[in-house]
Amino acid sequence: MTTTLPPAEAAQPELAPPRERRRVLGSAFAGTTIEWYDFYLYGTASALVFNTQFFPSDNPLASTLASFSTLAIGFLMRPLGGIVAGHLGDRIGRKALLVASLLVMGIASLLIGLLPNHEAIGAWAAVALVLLRMVQGFATGAEWGGSALLSVEHAPAARRGLYGSFTQVGSAAGMLLATGAFLVVRSLTTAEQFADFGWRIPFLASAVLVVLALWIRLGVQDAPEFTAVRREGRTASAPVREVLTRHRRPLLIIVAQRIAQNSIYFLIAVYLLSYLSDTRGDDTSGVTAVMIASAVGLVTTPLWGMLSDRVGRRPVTVFGYVAIAVFVWVLFTYLGASSLALLPLVVILGMNIAHDAVYGPQAAWFAEQFPVEVRYSGVNMGYQLGSVIGGGIMPLLAAVLYAAGGGTPWLICLYVTAISVISLVATLFAEDPHGRALRAARAPRP
Repeated sequence: MTTTLPPAEAAQPELAPPRERRRVLGSAFAGTTIEWYDFYLYGTASALVFNTQFFPSDNPLASTLASFSTLAIGFLMRPLGGIVAGHLGDRIGRKALLVASLLVMGIASLLIGLLPNHEAIGAWAAVALVLLRMVQGFATGAEWGGSALLSVEHAPAARRGLYGSFTQVGSAAGMLLATGAFLVVRSLTTAEQFADFGWRIPFLASAVLVVLALWIRLGVQDAPEFTAVRREGRTASAPVREVLTRHRRPLLIIVAQRIAQNSIYFLIAVYLLSYLSDTRGDDTSGVTAVMIASAVGLVTTPLWGMLSDRVGRRPVTVFGYVAIAVFVWVLFTYLGASSLALLPLVVILGMNIAHDAVYGPQAAWFAEQFPVEVRYSGVNMGYQLGSVIGGGIMPLLAAVLYAAGGGTPWLICLYVTAISVISLVATLFAEDPHGRALRAARAPRP
């Protein structure tokens, strides 16, 4: 069956006071920043150190593939975390799940920082790393949907793109912190010191950041729109089942929309680091370029969200997917050049222009596809399933396609172009409530 837009689109729902809404935005930014900091730390470490620390072998490609496989395992756990959190979030509220996910993620990252490597305990090191990565994936699956909905459900109808982008900005801020932490530690340690203990420092530091984010997050409340549903007894008894039976169309659209956006992100943020290390012997240029683009993303992500409030979600997103399809060819053509001096500019084109045009409006647009009673479940399932198919396998798949292409990246480029077309088609079929939201904002309050 298909679905209609949520009834809340017909009129502006009751809003919390401005002070509370500002705290919600701060909570969305701080919480998702720390969650993504922990999650991206693993991605950066999998590209730079985990291959030798936990999967040493005489074959560098085999070690790299094993390291990227554990990265993908975290993504496989995200749908499970999303389904569990979606069910509970639609039943008991968004805030409780967000606090729990933050604690679980922080504990897992701290334990990774303390984990003995292969030299110390042999294969058990890899087993423990995989288990902790699974816990990270589960926590991340619970985080995004709740944070996005808390922001969007507190937003005025005509500013949902902007409010939702505060959750999205957390991704850029988390990547900035993660890559920055590794870059600082690398600059302050020798290669031997970094391999011995330096890589652990960013993971251990996450404990302090989690405490700060928890303090902010504990002070927010669920939006009036959701509390009214719970007060009136209108919560769904089985929201996951209802999404699968009554809202399949928007669920599949969200999955397809996520594929190319998440793939290009992890191609740049993770595989690029390994690619440069293997082909150019350069361990720092990629990290520096990603860090710069992440800083720029603090500005570009909300700008794209704001633009989607003004012109609609669809036009902005269509531009982003076309840009992604073109950018991947530009990226690898440039990487074949003799100098990497302009790499930060190239990465900005891909991350902040192409990727952020899709990512900025995404929280608001996904939330707008489902009624409030099943919104957490619908958004979480679609988002996390798309993450597995997209970003979760991208670094591993890119390494395989590079080898299959005879040591050239043309198959990687072809793959990204193909999935961009899939995401573009899904975008054309998605409901865009832009005009309806503006009419609701102008309508008089009852």
